Amino acid sequence: MERLWTPWRMQYVASAGGATSECLFCEAAAGTDDEEALVLHRGHHAFLILNLYPYNTGHLMVAPVAHTADLAGLNPETAAEVWALTQTSVQALQQEYRPDGFNLGMNLGRVAGAGVPGHLHLHVVPRWSGDTNFMPVTADTKVMVETPRRTYQRLRPYFA
Repeated sequence: MERLWTPWRMQYVASAGGATSECLFCEAAAGTDDEEALVLHRGHHAFLILNLYPYNTGHLMVAPVAHTADLAGLNPETAAEVWALTQTSVQALQQEYRPDGFNLGMNLGRVAGAGVPGHLHLHVVPRWSGDTNFMPVTADTKVMVETPRRTYQRLRPYFA
């Protein structure tokens, strides 16, 4: 039997899918250790963070600094900065990883799949031809080729 070692996921499994009493985005926005929190960039109204439990290598999230779930009520400055960081993220990922495409998306509300429904965040997920294979279908397991810490090291220069 083959074994896939993904020890960084134990924190996720032990916390029942990442649920904590605090908002992970607010904690990251308030924190000071960007490398530990995987924060790649801090703007005035929004910031960029790696997903600790990525769908694919390079999976980023763009979130407003303010704790809000109200997309329609975002002020224009915040909305503009979220979109600008999304564009910059796509450019950096294209240069560093050369993906074949991207999934961009928000899940608004728990019923829509939001893991953190109280704090808006936009997912930027690079995709490659053939990045889905039998493993997720038959074993409910995604094979990750790079740790989030290594992804941070590779992408950080694009946002320094």
